[in-house]
Amino acid sequence: MIVVGGSAAAIAAKTATTTIPIVFTGSLDPVKLGLVASLRRPGGNITGVTRLAHALAVKQLELLQELVPKTTVIAVLVNPDNPSTESDLRDLQDAARALKVRIHILRANGEREIDTGIAMLVQQQAGAMLVGNDVLFANRREKIVAAAAHNAIPAAYSFREFIEAGGLMSYGASATESYRQVGIYTGRILKGTKPTDLPVQQVTKVELVINLKTAKALGITFPLPLLGRADEVIE
Repeated sequence: MIVVGGSAAAIAAKTATTTIPIVFTGSLDPVKLGLVASLRRPGGNITGVTRLAHALAVKQLELLQELVPKTTVIAVLVNPDNPSTESDLRDLQDAARALKVRIHILRANGEREIDTGIAMLVQQQAGAMLVGNDVLFANRREKIVAAAAHNAIPAAYSFREFIEAGGLMSYGASATESYRQVGIYTGRILKGTKPTDLPVQQVTKVELVINLKTAKALGITFPLPLLGRADEVIE
């Protein structure tokens, strides 16, 4: 069988085989991407676990604007190769207009582009940054968090792992829970259950994690209502 993480890998695996069982995980809409017929009845040789974190991008932008309300420009770091990127950007543009802020899109699909994007962020005088939900960025979280700190940019992320690496704030579903469920599905398939008989699971628990040590280094004070909504505060 094949276990994959992320939209691009899931699409590649489905394209490669119609017989080998596939279990995916990631922040993706599997129906919208054509991976499964429906969440309840996936069909074919593929099933998995989705965090649907892309649907949370607008909420992340709102939280960031609440934290730094005087900011008029917020940079958004995205991977143009991610199948969900353009849909996310349309939603973010609509939300930005409602919040009366301007978003500056930074597209990066590799190490060099991340460096260039962050340099442009400084040139554009963005007051904050939203890091898109993508495996590329998650795998380079220490680098991105360090760059945000070096340039004194408040940044919001999708995963708590960024906050554990020194990031400021994250809002998203638990990656740990999704991988636990992937392990369960993998075991069941290896014991003979067909993927088509396993509904796509959705991780619905969403966590707001705040790093007060990073906030202090940036000279930022979290509003009490926002601090009170946090599921975890790292001091």
